[in-house]
Amino acid sequence: MKNETKKEVSYIVLLVNVLVVILVSSNLRSPITSVGPVLNQISRSLHLDNFQSSLLTSIPLLMFAGCSVLVSRFSHRFSINRFLLYALVILSFGLFLRVFGSVWTLFTGSIFIGLGICIGNVITPGYIKNNFPKQIGLMTGIFAVSMNLTAALASGYSVSLGEWTGYGWRGSLGIWLVIALLALLVVIVELIVNKNRKQQAGISLAKSDFNMFKSSQAWNISVFMGLQSLVYYSLISWLPAVLGDYGMKGNDPGWVLFVIQISMIPITFAGPIIANKMKDQKPMIIFICALMLSSMLMFAWLKSEWIYAAAILLGLSNGLSFSLSILFFSLRTKSSGNAIKISGMAQSVGYLIAAFGPAVFGKLHDWDTSWKGSFYFLGFAVILMFYFGIKAAGRKFVED
Repeated sequence: MKNETKKEVSYIVLLVNVLVVILVSSNLRSPITSVGPVLNQISRSLHLDNFQSSLLTSIPLLMFAGCSVLVSRFSHRFSINRFLLYALVILSFGLFLRVFGSVWTLFTGSIFIGLGICIGNVITPGYIKNNFPKQIGLMTGIFAVSMNLTAALASGYSVSLGEWTGYGWRGSLGIWLVIALLALLVVIVELIVNKNRKQQAGISLAKSDFNMFKSSQAWNISVFMGLQSLVYYSLISWLPAVLGDYGMKGNDPGWVLFVIQISMIPITFAGPIIANKMKDQKPMIIFICALMLSSMLMFAWLKSEWIYAAAILLGLSNGLSFSLSILFFSLRTKSSGNAIKISGMAQSVGYLIAAFGPAVFGKLHDWDTSWKGSFYFLGFAVILMFYFGIKAAGRKFVED
């Protein structure tokens, strides 16, 4: 009877752990991807110029870049669970503040949102390695799918959610507070369960003294992640405007973003599972870069013709490149402590690179109104991504 009770409790703990991964990851992109489709509404409502509007995407990226290493350095001082709790409290406050009323609260809320997502981005891969050491590929896939599914819904339904709530862009952005609060509730439940069971998962990680910035493999992973993020966030920020210039009307550009996000889901789930079983991941890097470069050329030359085919190619390649980046944190390290450290470095360096993407993409349009120069810039980024990706895919630990 005691054994059966222990099994039941173990299943409950496992379910709660899986829910933590699903709900935390559901909050790591949707607060950003929900902005693009309603950006014009926000700009008109608060009288923002183009530079101020671009900050709504750039501020969270700059927070990722500036704070990721700091989060990883302090990771040994708190339990992973408590760190996730703090992340969700900060994120929830930011989501509330962003839609509260003024330009000041809009940008201040974006800062808190960036910090909350930053903590979640850095800590969750370590949480997976710590709680699911034998299912890293599977749980990384679940992590990536949950993130991209909610990001897709945020893109595709952003305008409709504003109309449904009756609050316009404030409803479009504010409704994601519900998901953040639900995740917060589950993390609190997990903290209570672990406290009652005195689980090791609730204690802090051992401190790692390894210097990631002296590892060439850590740099390969970081730059690879940064370049794939640069492509993603450049298009999330600007593709609705590009498609508007190409003649698409109403919410159609939002649905193109939805197709990009939804195309990521199958491959972000299956990709890490397959990659985890491969000798190395170099064939995946070739596949990713071929598809991504093709999509850039299609956007540049075919414009709105075959737009959904280009969106699917981008979704497949970007989904796999993102999940592979996250998987590298676990595959290329020997401990959960170092997994968090490389997560911090890769996201700090990576999002610093990515933060320049939307600004450069938009500035190139000032010089070339056809948008071709902007897409060629992303094509060059994909070529660099191939170089660093091939190196990151080699069977070499960051500690080697």
